[in-house]
Amino acid sequence: MGVEQHGRSITIICPDCSQAQTEPAIVISTICRSCGQHFNIEDEKPVVREKYVARVASLTKPPREYPTIAPIVASLLQKKPKQGSFLRRFFAGPGDRKPLDCYHCGHHFEVVAEAQSTQCSSCGGYISLRCFEISDRCQQSIQTRGSVKILKSGSLSGEGLNCQDLIVIGSLAAPVTCSGRLTIRSSGKVPFDVLCKELRVERGAKVEFQGRVRAQSVSIDGQVKANISCENTIVLEKKALLQGIARAAEIITKSGARHSGVMEVTIPHVDAPSQFTDQVSKS
Repeated sequence: MGVEQHGRSITIICPDCSQAQTEPAIVISTICRSCGQHFNIEDEKPVVREKYVARVASLTKPPREYPTIAPIVASLLQKKPKQGSFLRRFFAGPGDRKPLDCYHCGHHFEVVAEAQSTQCSSCGGYISLRCFEISDRCQQSIQTRGSVKILKSGSLSGEGLNCQDLIVIGSLAAPVTCSGRLTIRSSGKVPFDVLCKELRVERGAKVEFQGRVRAQSVSIDGQVKANISCENTIVLEKKALLQGIARAAEIITKSGARHSGVMEVTIPHVDAPSQFTDQVSKS
């Protein structure tokens, strides 16, 4: 019976692209040789693997008292065996990888899209790729190259936040370093410095940045009071109101937008590299 099971083959249909391929009957997971989709095999049928997101609950007590994060991390380790991870890396195509920059040294490289952590190929530092949703009061310092979302009922304060993309619907009271886009949809004060690649303040939001704001590009469609230094372009949409100092290589003010304060158009050096990457790695 055991010899018969090992020698038998089955045909698997990829649930993503419907490509048929032959696998041993004892297989528990595989990679589609056509589209690169990873899936498990249960009862000789393909099952798409679930994607996991770490959700941060209230962190007013020591982290070990909160079962919200630990079970998720444990389940990730249990449900992503070494065999599946190796096969995914071995057969990974261009669509299975994403660009990444190290928050220790600023080195740019690529990583498997489904990875939850990695190691910088330049400095060897550990890099977390977990995503967070904050739905309660959080006083934890977060450092990840995943995305972070502060929900309406959530608030974040602490020593700092370093992430890829950040969406703020609740309250933010921490220094921010964001290697991707920072989107603000709420109203309130941000009492610390903000460094991001792209800043977007959406319509209806009212924000006062009490620290310095540095970004490569800025788009404002709400009400903002800030001291902004932008490497490229600041765009004030139709409903925008900007109060304070705005420095940028270009400032676009659409009909209906308003600004009170100082506008300074800087002339960038053509051969000078962007300082954004260095600033992110040092933060």
